[in-house]
Amino acid sequence: MDRLAMVAFGGNALLRAGEKGTFEEQLRNVEATCAQLVHLLRRGYGLVIAHGNGPQVGNGLLRQEAGKQVYGLEAMPMDFCGAETQGSIAYLIETALERVLRREGIDRPVVSLVTRVEVSPDDPGFTNPTKPVGPYYPSNPGVCIGGENFTTHAQFTGENVTGWQKNDHLSTPEAGGAVYKEDPAGRGWRKVVASPVPVRIENIDLVERLAREGYIVITAGGGGIPVVREGDGCRGVEAVIDKDLASALAATSMKADEFYILTDVPKVYINFRKPGEKALDSISVEEARRYLAEGQFAEGSMAPKVRAGIRFVETCGGECVITEAGQLGNPSCGTRILP
Repeated sequence: MDRLAMVAFGGNALLRAGEKGTFEEQLRNVEATCAQLVHLLRRGYGLVIAHGNGPQVGNGLLRQEAGKQVYGLEAMPMDFCGAETQGSIAYLIETALERVLRREGIDRPVVSLVTRVEVSPDDPGFTNPTKPVGPYYPSNPGVCIGGENFTTHAQFTGENVTGWQKNDHLSTPEAGGAVYKEDPAGRGWRKVVASPVPVRIENIDLVERLAREGYIVITAGGGGIPVVREGDGCRGVEAVIDKDLASALAATSMKADEFYILTDVPKVYINFRKPGEKALDSISVEEARRYLAEGQFAEGSMAPKVRAGIRFVETCGGECVITEAGQLGNPSCGTRILP
């Protein structure tokens, strides 16, 4: 394959607002997203897919805590949960993509790689958690309301949040507890964790080789399993790497021609959900940096996507397109970040 495209699936590619997150729902959503990739395949692109896992890994952590409290099971660390969601989500994408390929008469094999991504142990992100994971809550679960300290079924279901407190209620990373922050778009409160910058994606040379040979490769799921390198190998860390930054690193490492970031809005906006809201059709790297400096894009949401686009465009000179998955087949879709 002479041309290579990197596509980063956002959370809504699997789970959409108002859904429970059943297997059937997620498979249906992934298949709809994969159908939008056909135009790239018909144009002869090699294709590499990454995906988010925020809702899935958050729900997995809740199940871990429930198993610990109810059955006394040992809870697994976040890097282990990230590996679990890499495998399960890749399975969904493979299954959905196979259906699309057969329906469209396209003969392209699909392969998934469980991917570790190296981060620096000194990354400042470990002292300033910003990456949201898991469900939204109507109030801050990290605060005990009414002075009580107890656990109920609501801890695991998210129901009747007022009046209960999670076991990890300590609200600073130094205290060893979880941190919760309010969503800038007003959707509620979410748990946030460290989000270190990816330094190196393991086996990215193999990913590129497979993609250029015609395989569709699923890699760096959820931003990759975060690890730090030590004398005798790698050690997993409690963090979630932003999948858009990891995807940008993958795209630049492979010298991809195009980089698509799929999200839940058709374009990037300035003054989002405020007076003067404006959709951006195309912006230069310089304009993107200025909007970032002005605080136009929320951390944990659009800001990492714009930074990822800047990183790719500056390094590879190609275009980055940020858009909603259903718009991907439109040649003029989304917001384009240009050199």
